[in-house]
Amino acid sequence: MRLTTKGRFAVTAMVDLAMRDGSGPVTLAEISSRQKISLSYLEQLFGKLRRHQLVESVRGPGGGYCLAKDMSNMTVAEIILAVDEPIDATQCAGKENCRDEEKCLTHDLWATLTSRIFDYLESVTLRQLVDNQKSKDSGVSQVQDMRLVAGKRVAVSV
Repeated sequence: MRLTTKGRFAVTAMVDLAMRDGSGPVTLAEISSRQKISLSYLEQLFGKLRRHQLVESVRGPGGGYCLAKDMSNMTVAEIILAVDEPIDATQCAGKENCRDEEKCLTHDLWATLTSRIFDYLESVTLRQLVDNQKSKDSGVSQVQDMRLVAGKRVAVSV
């Protein structure tokens, strides 16, 4: 199975958007700048995400995109599937015609892998990714603050 940039970029952009949830619409130009993803590529992805009702667009000055539903109810699998990214490790797209129109010897192995990958991606919510990223960001900030404070020999209670 190969997860292409389409799926990876869609998840990355959605995490970026979700991290700013509640602070108003976010423009694709802002996401493009922060994540180094082509603006035209984001436009294509967000068109699909909007059609699948994962994001809402806000027009006009101050417009952009917002999440269309609670991030706790949005899974990574849902995001990936919304941008037409298949989650399939088989060579035959599950049709069992892998080898000369018949099921190959390892079809069941790849079909089981596909199922497990899908189950995992279905179990990870956008909320979990955001919370994980925010905890990493705050951990880095705390370490930097402690170093700066330690360098100035200032006592800090944590």
